Amino acid sequence: MEQKQKNIAHYHLPGLFEFYELYRRFLPLYFQHREYFYEWCEIGSIYGAPEDCIWGGGRVGFGTANPEAVRNLMHEYGISARLTFSNSLLQEEHLSDKKCNRLCALFERQEEGTNHRNGVIIFSDLLLEYLRENYPGFYFVSSTTKVLTEFRQFLDELDRKEFCYVVPDFRLNKVWDKWDTLSQEQKNKVEFLCNECCFVGCTDRKACYENVSRKSLGENCPDHRCAAPGASEGYRFSKAMKSPMFIGVEDIKNTYLPKGFTNFKIEGRGLGSAVILEFLLYYTTKPEYQMTVREEIYLDNQLDLF
Repeated sequence: MEQKQKNIAHYHLPGLFEFYELYRRFLPLYFQHREYFYEWCEIGSIYGAPEDCIWGGGRVGFGTANPEAVRNLMHEYGISARLTFSNSLLQEEHLSDKKCNRLCALFERQEEGTNHRNGVIIFSDLLLEYLRENYPGFYFVSSTTKVLTEFRQFLDELDRKEFCYVVPDFRLNKVWDKWDTLSQEQKNKVEFLCNECCFVGCTDRKACYENVSRKSLGENCPDHRCAAPGASEGYRFSKAMKSPMFIGVEDIKNTYLPKGFTNFKIEGRGLGSAVILEFLLYYTTKPEYQMTVREEIYLDNQLDLF
């Protein structure tokens, strides 16, 4: 059993609420036709937050899917749902927010006789303590929005027992002289961000996330203006793939899994369904079946992919 775990990549996918309609069509295909998909990967979780969610962070949420329907879909396929509550600016008065607490009450609830657990991606220690006390059924993920670019900082976070997973800043993805020193227990908690398009030399990443936190709280503030080269182009997967920090399928199969790392996060909550589908095809689908899966999704006339 331990050997099997070391050879399975667990993907943590974007758009729990944002891309519900896409997943409602993709997941039956994924589970009914596993021959289309790599046998060495599984869907570990799907993460996101609804629109107007003040605890939200990372990206301004725009998901409008019914939370009950989202929860039921995840439960049907045994996939962990992660609420993205990574706002970095929360104060005591924000903890009583009714919408966020309703979401927690709904997603923390476990069906009798199952071990299925949902999680929360989190930045604020204030919110962490509140959730641990009031919703103890969750597990917690330390958010990459903390921008822990120093490996020593990351190790300190990794050793915190409150967190089941910690997502490092993407610029640490390839520091193998450091990663090779970790114990297997530590490796099990590392969740690499694979497909970041952000400029490797960006110094404004924390300010960008803080701007999103302010917007989530309803503050009237201007958009963060990224000064990094090529920022005006927006997200492009082809550009992300050229980044020295990109983690591709061959990297996962040939380097990360053999070294004992099994958790991989795919970003993209702020993108469109068509781009998310390309991520699903690239990371999970065997090349000879990618067109089959693409056609199955695209030919569904009820799904708006743009």
